Amino acid sequence: MNTFQHLPLLLQQQLTDAAAFIERQQLPDGCIPWFSQGKCDPWDMVEAAMGLTVAGKLLPAKAAYQWLSEQQLDDGSWFAHYQHNQPQEQHHRETHFVAYIATGIWHYYLATGDHPFLQRHFPMVTKAINFVLAHQAPDGEIYWAVNEAGESQRDALVTACASIYKSLECALDIADALATPQHHWQQAREKLGECLRNKPYCFDRTWESKERFSMDWFYPVLAGVYSQEEAQQRLQQRWHVFVEEPVGCRCVSDEPWVTIAESCELTLALVSIGENDKAEKIFTQLQRWQDEDGGYWTGFNFRDQVIWPDEKTSWTAGAVLLAADALYNLTPASQLFQNCYETIT
Repeated sequence: MNTFQHLPLLLQQQLTDAAAFIERQQLPDGCIPWFSQGKCDPWDMVEAAMGLTVAGKLLPAKAAYQWLSEQQLDDGSWFAHYQHNQPQEQHHRETHFVAYIATGIWHYYLATGDHPFLQRHFPMVTKAINFVLAHQAPDGEIYWAVNEAGESQRDALVTACASIYKSLECALDIADALATPQHHWQQAREKLGECLRNKPYCFDRTWESKERFSMDWFYPVLAGVYSQEEAQQRLQQRWHVFVEEPVGCRCVSDEPWVTIAESCELTLALVSIGENDKAEKIFTQLQRWQDEDGGYWTGFNFRDQVIWPDEKTSWTAGAVLLAADALYNLTPASQLFQNCYETIT
């Protein structure tokens, strides 16, 4: 079945080419590096695998999750960076990289209804989530990384914690679907949400504030941390700081550089709170950054009018496919990024 058949023909072709680009980067064992001969990290690999799922390329997506299952360490984590199937960064493991597997597994199940797949990979998800929650601070934030000795690196990132918040939602949904409730996961998620909403002092304690990065602005919205009204206000307050019309979303507020993946994730954030017209406007502008091989350039410097860096990544194409699904309801998994705002009483 053609997932994209109800879309305009040009967009159908663009999304088909994007999925084919991801599949060409995939190695025979299932690993999806950023690009040919490039590195792989667990978070971006899941993003690429979700893109394959949206396109109906289910066997390659399953192969990616199987590779992650085989690479998972005994404590439930993954190294931050692999190349040629060998870990390249063993001095730290990033907690939001580890948690994101829950988002990918739940996304695949929503798209396919494959219950045996969910059962097969629940142990992987369980080990990953338990690893992450072992590094939750008393105030609720999740420390960003763990060193070689297994010790928490005692600071936290807003974007990373927001990503974990979404992953915990997905992990809880998996547990419910399998009738194996995990109440401590729910308690940890509630504590993390409260921290993200009301305890800004828990983040960026030992380094310069990251608020100049657009992801700190929109990712908590995408993850459903705020009520709908609060989320809308949050995006409106800094819209003109980060959105460069008609190019896309800046990576950081003080640099003339938009990135395609961040622009797609802003699209998801807008869809998540019902701002679909704004979302579609952002998304439509991004199609100019697709190359002839189906890949999307990572970013564009609008001051110098140059593509930078000179690379096209599998996870950028994955983000494009996820944004298209959320906007146009291409698969049942589109619901994952729709109506995500918190109901706060």
